Amino acid sequence: MDNVKTFNIDFQPIGKRVVVTEDMQLLTAAQAAGVALSAVCGGVGTCQDCKIRIISGEVSEIQPVEREAFTVSELSAGWRLACQAFPRSHLTVDVPPESMRTSQRLQIEGAVRDVPLTPAVYARDFKAVPPDQTDLRADWERLKDVLGGSFPAKQDIPPLLVLSQFSARMREWDWSGRIILGNDHQPVGFLKEHQAYYGLAVDIGTTKVAAFLVNLTNGEVLAKKGVMNPQIAYGEDVVNRIAYANQGSNQRQMLQRCLVDVLNKLSEELCDLVGISTEQIVDFVVVGNTAMHHLFTGLAVRQLGQAPYVAAVQQGVRFPAREIGLSGAPGARVYLPPNIAGYVGADHVAMLLAADLKSDSGVTLALDIGTNTEVSLSKNDMLMCCSCASGPAFEGAHIHAGMRAVPGAIECAQFNDGEWHVSTINDEPPVGICGSGILDVVAELFESGQIDETGRFTGDLVGQVDRDRGGAFVLVPGEESGTGKDILVKRADVREIQLAKAAIRAGMEALLRATSTDVNEIDHFIIAGAFGTYLHIDSAIRIGMFPALPRQKFSQIGNAAGAGAQQMLISQPSRLEAEAIIKHMTYLELTTDPGFNESYIDSMLFN
Repeated sequence: MDNVKTFNIDFQPIGKRVVVTEDMQLLTAAQAAGVALSAVCGGVGTCQDCKIRIISGEVSEIQPVEREAFTVSELSAGWRLACQAFPRSHLTVDVPPESMRTSQRLQIEGAVRDVPLTPAVYARDFKAVPPDQTDLRADWERLKDVLGGSFPAKQDIPPLLVLSQFSARMREWDWSGRIILGNDHQPVGFLKEHQAYYGLAVDIGTTKVAAFLVNLTNGEVLAKKGVMNPQIAYGEDVVNRIAYANQGSNQRQMLQRCLVDVLNKLSEELCDLVGISTEQIVDFVVVGNTAMHHLFTGLAVRQLGQAPYVAAVQQGVRFPAREIGLSGAPGARVYLPPNIAGYVGADHVAMLLAADLKSDSGVTLALDIGTNTEVSLSKNDMLMCCSCASGPAFEGAHIHAGMRAVPGAIECAQFNDGEWHVSTINDEPPVGICGSGILDVVAELFESGQIDETGRFTGDLVGQVDRDRGGAFVLVPGEESGTGKDILVKRADVREIQLAKAAIRAGMEALLRATSTDVNEIDHFIIAGAFGTYLHIDSAIRIGMFPALPRQKFSQIGNAAGAGAQQMLISQPSRLEAEAIIKHMTYLELTTDPGFNESYIDSMLFN
């Protein structure tokens, strides 16, 4: 046994890590890590359900059953059956959603402001006279004559993709139909007469992608869905993805391609849900942080990873959807609102738009918690923001028993009468701890005196084990867990939460100093984002991540970035409002803020 090699296996996008021996098949490794891979056949390779993709590292040789399950190109791309593969080095493994027995809970809801319906496209129904021997006008000119003044002179020549479908459809539809036009009267596509047309609002987060299918004739959201961002397989955070993209044009295109592919899949699924064609999608609004914005559009990201960390473009961007391979109407366009800075992007602009800060009197502090947390402070006519590198701990990453928010993840924990009490997503047996759960655990440890203000375990720690390696305690014993193994919390887990909470609180303090604002002057504290939806505010206050303000000042508003994207999809004035936000925004670069380091160190303490 002393000669048996051990390897680290990193399962993405679930965010679970496990140490295994070289003789353990990856299916068993996944099960040991609490990754619910589907394996109906019991792991003999006949069901072919446990498909995975090796992102990095070496595995055992390909088996005959795998050559039946995958094409040569798929095998070259790293696809394997988990029940047939064994590790030969440290691995990063991508687990696609279809291989999972359970799906991650993704917060995609957010309140959309009530705004007048004024989308960036409109429809004109028409009925033309078919050509005959006495009327030999060309098809397009015939339509122009019917529509009259809808086309200004500068748009006399229609986009080729739109024109290419026109003649066949006119004859198929007996010379009647509906033309969709942009607000600049540029033709977008053709539908049957009176047929509804739709838009897709998308929030590309570092961890998840949320999409909303909206009927642009009435503003109704008909379907919505969230999935994991497939780029996680190439790096948990934007820094690692930037580094991967900088390896070459192929790597950058790979990151763009996987985003476009997941959006096309989402749009197909949403359209299938409501029984329409993807060609009825005539407009897109996409938001994301600056790195996601650049990787989605194919822009260079090298400068985002080097001081002074500037974006390739700040202003809003609009381009044809087909230019990057997005499915939709042939002339559909994509709008991305402006970026604020290298690490504060269009998603934060969308969040501020949805939160309607301009109509909020007094002092408002708004933050969107994620791998990178953006914070804005509004005071009188002043608007200032900063970006905090909070890391992936609140996504369950870098936590010993951490995992993303899937069924069985501990999402709430309390310590009462000398015992731990936990609740899990979907009330399933606990298999690990997600972000809100580990935040609760740390808050309860501090409140009960089991850790001191520095985060060290004290002599009062309940259930302490493994003191020689820094200490750990059993949160859930193996006989009560869904894996049969103890769920442990280690000193290193507490440290990860310290680092994350210190970054967020120090960012807030920097904005307060820069605007000469006392923390007690804050009238409204807005928390956005998926983690922000599920965290317990009392726990965040107890560890000092949030200031101890009256509870009624806090608002958890869900996926406000997605809500802002929906708002801009149905409202052109909202796009102008988003453009105006950056004109009034001052960005505070924390790396040059003289008081940040001291504030960060102070914020490491629990208080």
